[in-house]
Amino acid sequence: MFDLFKAKAEAVSAEVHRFATKKEGLDFIRQLMTTEGIADEPQSYAVWTECPFLEGVDRDELVKEFPGLKFNVTRTFAEQSKIGITQMHWGLANTGSVCQNSTPAEERLASSLSWIHVAILGTDQILPDMPTLLEKVDPKDCAYLAIISGPSRTADIERVLTIGVHGPQRLVVVCIDDLGGTN
Repeated sequence: MFDLFKAKAEAVSAEVHRFATKKEGLDFIRQLMTTEGIADEPQSYAVWTECPFLEGVDRDELVKEFPGLKFNVTRTFAEQSKIGITQMHWGLANTGSVCQNSTPAEERLASSLSWIHVAILGTDQILPDMPTLLEKVDPKDCAYLAIISGPSRTADIERVLTIGVHGPQRLVVVCIDDLGGTN
């Protein structure tokens, strides 16, 4: 199912990377933050929402390495961030979309206000399609379901496709085989 997910996600301009272990995924995210120049100044922050991926990760070490990395996701930090990192709950193979219970505002802030959205996804959380997803989602627990397909795009200005106007201009999906689900 991963191969279909990757093909569909890349067809809508998402970047998809697969790693066997959480450590390899974290190394990739570190490299991305280095390449993108994460620093402790506006427009160079990275925000990272609370998630199962962070269990066992030395956050103090990460903040020492990247002083602009914020685990306290506020509107101000998110608006001034270059990278927003969230862990997604599901992926949809037939559309290449990543899906998340975005009821907590921090999830929406990190995934929609930064220039680059890094979406962490357990490979085993990739579902075949929307009907399968809807069987898993309980409306009592999920007041806000976000389904993200590629970077933000619009063509409502003279029918010219523009990327990154209403959200991130890049979506980087980090699939990890040994991550497991978020629920």
